Amino acid sequence: MRPSRLLLRLALIAFALSALVIVVGNTSAAVALAVWVVLAVAVLADIVLSRPRGRLTVDIDIPEEAFTGEAVPARFFIADGGGSAPVGLECRLDYPDGITGPETIPFAPTTGGSEARFSLQASRRGAWRFDRIWLFWPGRFGLIEFVPSLPMDRKIVIVPNIRPISSGQIDVMIRSTLFGVKENAMQGEGTDFHQLRDFTTGMDVRSIDWKRSASHRSLVAKEMRAERNHHIILALDNGYLMREEIAGLPKIDHQINAALAIAWAAVQGGDQIGMFAFDVKPRFFIPPEGGRAAFSRLRSRAGELDYRSVETNHTLAAAFLQAQLKRRSLIVIFSDFVDTTTAELLLENVTVLNKRHLIVFATLGDPEMATLIRATPDSLTDVARVVSAEQFLQERRLVLDRLRRLGVLCIEAEPKQMTASLISTYMQIKAREMI
Repeated sequence: MRPSRLLLRLALIAFALSALVIVVGNTSAAVALAVWVVLAVAVLADIVLSRPRGRLTVDIDIPEEAFTGEAVPARFFIADGGGSAPVGLECRLDYPDGITGPETIPFAPTTGGSEARFSLQASRRGAWRFDRIWLFWPGRFGLIEFVPSLPMDRKIVIVPNIRPISSGQIDVMIRSTLFGVKENAMQGEGTDFHQLRDFTTGMDVRSIDWKRSASHRSLVAKEMRAERNHHIILALDNGYLMREEIAGLPKIDHQINAALAIAWAAVQGGDQIGMFAFDVKPRFFIPPEGGRAAFSRLRSRAGELDYRSVETNHTLAAAFLQAQLKRRSLIVIFSDFVDTTTAELLLENVTVLNKRHLIVFATLGDPEMATLIRATPDSLTDVARVVSAEQFLQERRLVLDRLRRLGVLCIEAEPKQMTASLISTYMQIKAREMI
């Protein structure tokens, strides 16, 4: 409980009147005392009439788990012993580092108390705890403000966003390609024998199996399909460059979300998936495995990956990965670069890996940078900013062009398009038997 601004102004006026009575001395001191008595009575009346009719209790409805980058619905319900709540009730929360929300949360009267519905924004992976909720409501006369706090003790775990997976969007894309109408387009291009079928007009003559045709006394053709059971490694750069925020999330979180999406697509496609995280040194390596259990392990380890402010050692990471992989694999490298030194080191180490493996390099494009370039400059400072941004993007394009000339598949997409671009590239690789 604390005095309001109105009470402080009234107290200042009462003090001025008391001082005037003392200085002039023509009126009785009882007049000055009466002013303070009236003010004190008003304050006591405000306290009595505004206090809740019992102990306040709070009912908190917050999900225990949420996805990064998404809004988390929350509901608070507060009531006192009489089934009501103070008028003008608001609350504030001490938000942990990984969650943001409204500064002040207003309550609306409802049956049996007051209710507040609002949204939290999940901006960092991790387990975050709310310890206390701070309440606020003004007195009936506006002289007193009540600011109690109640224990909250709620934990919410922010995990990588697998919304495209849980919604079935990726399943539809992959299954339609592997088992639907598009299957006919992929058959005949692979190296894995599928079945024999009668040869019909329009089929490739080279698919005829002459030995079995002689046995059956009719033309039969081999039907091939894309080989499965490939090894796919998702290499996550966890250095300081990946802590830069784009569209409200650090780059590493966008990349983890995209990596898990392609991991699920690979599991559905019959391939084996592994993960490698690195920064100044290798952090963990999960060997390629198949099945949904492998995806669960990848999701768990990716969610536990810490945010680090260290420089990435691409040379050590490439050497470690080269030693771990015993067969040709598809390596999807999620990384970034901002200067020529980093780019040169990245190029050297990707070149080493590219001699034996198929490399996909995935990096995030900054939509704000593109907006800055398209904007009309209004001053010399704006012109300089646009020129710098254009030069920066030009250098990025040169590095990506050099990677493409080495045979590396490069993907530069904004966060919202990264998942779709990766899955599309993966399906093209499967169809063309590039691994």
